[in-house]
Amino acid sequence: MARQPRLDLPGIAQHIVQRGNNRLPCFLDDTDRHTYLHLLAEALHHTGCRLHGWVLMDNHVHLLLTPPLAGAAGALMQRLGRNYVPLFNARHGRSGTLWEGRYKASLVADDHYLLQCLRYIELNPVRAAIIDDPSRYPWSSCQTHLGLRPANRLAHHPVWLASGSTPAERAQWWQQFLHEAISDDELAAIRTTLQQQRALGTTAFQAMVQAKTHRFAGTRPAHRPPKQKGQAT
Repeated sequence: MARQPRLDLPGIAQHIVQRGNNRLPCFLDDTDRHTYLHLLAEALHHTGCRLHGWVLMDNHVHLLLTPPLAGAAGALMQRLGRNYVPLFNARHGRSGTLWEGRYKASLVADDHYLLQCLRYIELNPVRAAIIDDPSRYPWSSCQTHLGLRPANRLAHHPVWLASGSTPAERAQWWQQFLHEAISDDELAAIRTTLQQQRALGTTAFQAMVQAKTHRFAGTRPAHRPPKQKGQAT
């Protein structure tokens, strides 16, 4: 059975996750992480995608980015995999695939849904019980949003920039937003749209996506076992 193409529209943000094969690590040390980020910066430059948020976990990666053209996000992920996997295999004396099948991606509306998604990404290490303060985790975009690290590869999204008139105001607001409780409905919406590769946003946003892609953009009821304690997604 042919695989359905992902929802993909230029100028619309995408929440992307890619997992290690069989949930095994895709980063074994900080050298791996630095290598991945270097190659990510190259892929962003090559494809023109704008990166708004990210987190590197031991066995998976979350990215929030906006492609300039349809297909640009796919080209970025293909370039990343083609360049990173051989280096990882050579360093660690292994062969074969590293990633678990195709990456997952959902479209994200350019409003409070994008901010919720960005918060979800940067709180991943907290949900995994790796750390209790996201600002202390060095392998995410959180420190940049809090003004603790230069932007480098990050391109702040206009919705995030609208949260304050100065960098200090935006950092303070983001600090407060990170410490607000994420509702169960919000978590479920982000996870379900990502798993089903749909559109995260209002029904009007989903209708717009559906009209432009001629594909169903909403979600269907999800039936999944409860998440095990200590496991982030």
